[in-house]
Amino acid sequence: MLAKESKPNLSHSQVTEVILRLYGLHTSVIRPLPSYDDQNFYVDSSEGGESVLKVLNSTDSQKVTLVELQTHTMNFLHQSGLPAQTTLPTLTGQLMSLEEFDCGFGKQKYLVRLLTYLPGTTIAKIPPSPQILYEVGEMAATLDTTLLQMEHPNISCLQREGFIWSLSSIPLLNQYVYVMDGTPVHEIVKAVLKQYDTHVVPKLSLFRKCINHGDLNDHNLLMEPNGPSKFKISGILDFGDMSSGYFIFELAISIMYMMIENPDPINVGGPVLAGWESVFRLNEAERDCLYILVLCRFCQSLVLGRYTVTQQPENEEYLMTTAKTGVLHLCRLWELGKEEVERIWFQSAAQFRQSAVVDSNQS
Repeated sequence: MLAKESKPNLSHSQVTEVILRLYGLHTSVIRPLPSYDDQNFYVDSSEGGESVLKVLNSTDSQKVTLVELQTHTMNFLHQSGLPAQTTLPTLTGQLMSLEEFDCGFGKQKYLVRLLTYLPGTTIAKIPPSPQILYEVGEMAATLDTTLLQMEHPNISCLQREGFIWSLSSIPLLNQYVYVMDGTPVHEIVKAVLKQYDTHVVPKLSLFRKCINHGDLNDHNLLMEPNGPSKFKISGILDFGDMSSGYFIFELAISIMYMMIENPDPINVGGPVLAGWESVFRLNEAERDCLYILVLCRFCQSLVLGRYTVTQQPENEEYLMTTAKTGVLHLCRLWELGKEEVERIWFQSAAQFRQSAVVDSNQS
């Protein structure tokens, strides 16, 4: 977990100066964007148009090889036809620059990158529909299967042992569970962590490996209209949680985040799963662990969000986004139980696939 002093807190004037000095751009608009650990800004300039300045926290800024690989991944996906951002070079041709700022905790070094601006609206701001959820599942699976083809000399650095946001690191949550004392889900969280040990860990060897984006939430996916009543994904944002993992992890994370703002959260899983399996079919072990892994991601988000608020109280509104509805969703999933939730998800996915086949035949 990051210490509170590692998050950057650049002023408007500091952002203006660094963009001019590194990129030669005179900014007309600078607007802060939400971020968990870093600092992001929407930038508009007379010379370069729209872009996004990303200032990495001082802890992750020390992991230059990992950030270079994340940058390479975005470029690779863009070249492969997926809607990922690319990095704009500095005046000296560099894709990132390590800059020193004093953000209130003494001088620290922060990696700075300027990324292309992608059009669209975050899924969080669009009324959800089964078609949108299907698109999310399809894109998540396409992203992970595409990354199987990526080569890089430092790809091994994605083996991020102990990375707290990986679903492989669920046992590490035990040291933070105390922050849930007094909440309605304290006992549920502890029970889910036990189920991970007894139900998921023995099956890990049966999961298919891949590289996970790891954070396909409703603020990291952009959509734009595609016809009179449909949408398509126009942007995949924030590769900071990339790590080596398993296909089933990406699906579980995607389902969990699509549930957050959905008025019918229990029925989210079916369309997302249908979209996913249009690209990559799950095996028996993966299907058997999907429910538990979705619960695990809820627990990660709730526990780590609550803990991080103790470190960054000024960022509470953003950090606790999941908590507003996540507690209710976790309770409901737990109350329904594995068998019933799986029945809803798998039957819905099968019906969705069947209707898609009928539609394609009619067209």
